[in-house]
Amino acid sequence: MIAERRLAVTPTDGAQVVKALDAQAALLPYALGVFAVSLPLFVWVGSFAANPLWMTASFVVFAINWGAFYAAVNWLRDEPSQDLARRARVHVLCGVLWALAVVQISIFAHGAGPARETLLLLATAGAVLCTFFAAPYMPGLLIIAPVAAAGPLVAQFSQTDSRLAGELTFGATALAMTLALILNRMFRRQHDLAIAHEQLVDERLRVLEEAERTARSKSDIVATLSHEIRNGLTGVTHVLAAAAGRGGRAAPSREQLNAALDAAQDLIAVLNATLDSETAESGRLQVDAHPFDPVRLVQDLTLLDKPHAATKGLELSVHIDPLLRGPARGAVIADALRTRQVVSNLLGNAIKYTVRGRVEVRLEVRGELIAIEVADTGPGLSSEEMEQAFEPFRRVERTGAGVNGAGLGLSLARQLARLMGGALDARSAVGVGSCFTLTLPFDPTAQSELEEELDTVTMEAPGAPRALRVLIAEDDALNAAMLRAVLEQLGHQVVHAQNGRRAADLAKIAEFDLLMLDHRMPVMDGPSAAATLRQGEGPNQSTPIVAIIDGEAEEAAEFLEAGADIILRKPVSVAGVARALADAAALDRSDPAKAAA
Repeated sequence: MIAERRLAVTPTDGAQVVKALDAQAALLPYALGVFAVSLPLFVWVGSFAANPLWMTASFVVFAINWGAFYAAVNWLRDEPSQDLARRARVHVLCGVLWALAVVQISIFAHGAGPARETLLLLATAGAVLCTFFAAPYMPGLLIIAPVAAAGPLVAQFSQTDSRLAGELTFGATALAMTLALILNRMFRRQHDLAIAHEQLVDERLRVLEEAERTARSKSDIVATLSHEIRNGLTGVTHVLAAAAGRGGRAAPSREQLNAALDAAQDLIAVLNATLDSETAESGRLQVDAHPFDPVRLVQDLTLLDKPHAATKGLELSVHIDPLLRGPARGAVIADALRTRQVVSNLLGNAIKYTVRGRVEVRLEVRGELIAIEVADTGPGLSSEEMEQAFEPFRRVERTGAGVNGAGLGLSLARQLARLMGGALDARSAVGVGSCFTLTLPFDPTAQSELEEELDTVTMEAPGAPRALRVLIAEDDALNAAMLRAVLEQLGHQVVHAQNGRRAADLAKIAEFDLLMLDHRMPVMDGPSAAATLRQGEGPNQSTPIVAIIDGEAEEAAEFLEAGADIILRKPVSVAGVARALADAAALDRSDPAKAAA
């Protein structure tokens, strides 16, 4: 059964042609050998002929064919022979030359006098040999065999006294053609098996390479997490223990708290970069292209990084193309949040690795692209170090010693740029500095639609009513505390349920302005709770539901099908929650369309 299934595999025509031409090329040395052995016999028989002029012409034709075959065999060793169509034409042409040599011998034999019959038999043998050596390649066989057989057949049937010999010649050439077709069929079956085998080997090699890549990736992730996260968490734990008064230690100072906060933020950055990199590597990372204002994005990020640059004594400046300053300045067509992530990484690296001098951010319109350049006067990188910097989980030892990071920023940034239809390039010189250029699609006639996505962290959601009564369902105590803190920071009242069943029961007896449900919870998960609320009766049957998920598309689809209105992905932030509240406030429950974001 396995063999039958393999035989049923239909290989590509190109692969079949390559196999056929390879088989014919393998027969070329034997063809040369056969004709070399036959030449003395032909010369001996031809010496009895009455037309020495034709005898000389025959030798010339043989010499031409010999040279052509020799050139073809050598040509097959060169690179131009990789052109499949050209190679097929050369094979057919060489076969036609030998067939024409057989025709020439037949013409010579027709006037050879006593040696006529013998020479025609030799011509018939030549036609059979041409048919045999053309068998691997079907188009060549269908062209070469008839041409080679035409010479001796016409010569034999041209005289009445050689009709019997003509019938024998016809039978010999017909039998040779039949056997050649059978041989061609056998070649094709062998080629099918060979191609199927090669495909199977290639597939296994791809699987093996994928397994090795996954193993290396997991090893790199474990090494990164064990180093960066363990060290960071240890420091944060010590500060928190001191704040809790454990071990009789004094309360931490403001500097220690700030250091712990920085370490926690670094840990979040490492985790996010690791997860995004793995998601992008597996092809599951998606981007949403919308028009947005690149000037505002760069100005916001520069404003956020100015204090950090000032503490290091660096000059941080922005240069904007005059074409981007007018009222109709166009917009970038890409994912605003992912673009912000890339530019933030480039700007953060420039400030992080630059000890003295300046950092410049330049925006320039280049036709249908916009270039965002981040240049610094840092240590610079050599060409080998630059290649290493773009490899995942690889850090340049000369410049990265003592600096936190997972070695994923540039690798992830380049992947995101490609996903958005752009590119990330770099040029650098050791001791001079580096310049990273992000290019993205640009439409000079478009207007920004997502400027609110590029705002810095806001404390309130524009358009959202104050003092909302919000019911959150979250089984994880830390996540619940974080979400409660964010909502209370935005000025809203919070009621917490530890699972979906408890949230559904509370929603039946109390009225809320918003429901926020986690996906994975004991007793009843988020989608089940959302479906229960939508199908049941009570004051919250039409209350907007914000679904909190880990980021999987399947989770979002399940929640939306259950009746959720808005999707909020973890880890939640003040800006993300504020946007969700604003979307919920603008949601019209009479509209059956969902406001999933």
